[in-house]
Amino acid sequence: MKKIKKLLPLVMVTSMIAATIAGCGGSSGGNAGATSEGGSESAEVLIGSAIYKFDDTFMTGVRSAMEGQAKEKSATLELVDSQNKQPTQNEQVDTFITKGVNALAINPVDRTAAGPIIEKAKAKELPIVFLNREPEKTDMDSYDKVWYVGAKAEQSGTLSGQIIADYFKAHKEADKNGDGIIQYVMLQGEPGHQDATLRTEYSIKAIEEAGYKTEKLAADTAMWDKAKATDLMKAFITGQGLDKIEAVLCNNDDMALGAVEALKAEGYNKGDSSKYIPVVGVDATAPALQAMKDGSLLGTVLNDSENQGKATINIASAAAQGKEINEANVGYPITDGKYVWIDYVKVTQDNYQDYMK
Repeated sequence: MKKIKKLLPLVMVTSMIAATIAGCGGSSGGNAGATSEGGSESAEVLIGSAIYKFDDTFMTGVRSAMEGQAKEKSATLELVDSQNKQPTQNEQVDTFITKGVNALAINPVDRTAAGPIIEKAKAKELPIVFLNREPEKTDMDSYDKVWYVGAKAEQSGTLSGQIIADYFKAHKEADKNGDGIIQYVMLQGEPGHQDATLRTEYSIKAIEEAGYKTEKLAADTAMWDKAKATDLMKAFITGQGLDKIEAVLCNNDDMALGAVEALKAEGYNKGDSSKYIPVVGVDATAPALQAMKDGSLLGTVLNDSENQGKATINIASAAAQGKEINEANVGYPITDGKYVWIDYVKVTQDNYQDYMK
């Protein structure tokens, strides 16, 4: 009996140690795959996103929306600046893959260069969401885990053209030479970019469908950039003369604001109705809305950066978790299984205040 009594403390200690080890083992398993109340596994999602360049005003709004939505989804978002260089972006994608991200969200520098990026994602079975710059259809069809979030550029072109046509209907004096033809200059975005091509085409088509003839005095690219647009507009003014230019159409707001700066340098668009040339842009950025408030910019078209950013994160997060990409899971209608289209909105003097923050 004495021997048994001596063994009892040892048995109790051994039992306590065993229980502690079992408890630690259970805790370790929980960290490897935390369970929700419903019992299904959940893990933090890491999304790697490369943006064609950070100093694009519109994409700044998209990035902000992405960051906010990532927090809402409890996802980790890593954003990098591709500095408008496709080789740089390709290297950034490689780094993301090496790091072990769960999904990619790419705003391509060159939409025609999306193929190799898709192949890299496909090799690792990584979901990939492209935004704002639509890859070629053949590239989109090459992988079952690729999606696109953006807006239909022809819609934005149509709406910006309608703004110009409506102005001429309300202001007969805008037709300076009274010939019934709208003489215009066009500041275009990046050559080959679908937004630049379609906004240019459909804006003029909308003006002509409204019953006006048009005459292109000059058109050239300012690469979406305000400073380049100011220089280009100055060249248009020198080459064509302010008396001939009756309208200025721009593929985005930064270029529209650059055109306005050039006009202001000539004493135009500063409040004197006799020295005013209508300028229209696209994006409804904060600086553009402020220019509408002071009367120097006629109008713009809302390119919904907030919903584009949110939809991108929703799809990337859901796909990373293996969920089906449908409206119920991502909050946006899916077209052809791969596309989320965010509508543009016409912004005029009647409603611009609704979009000012």
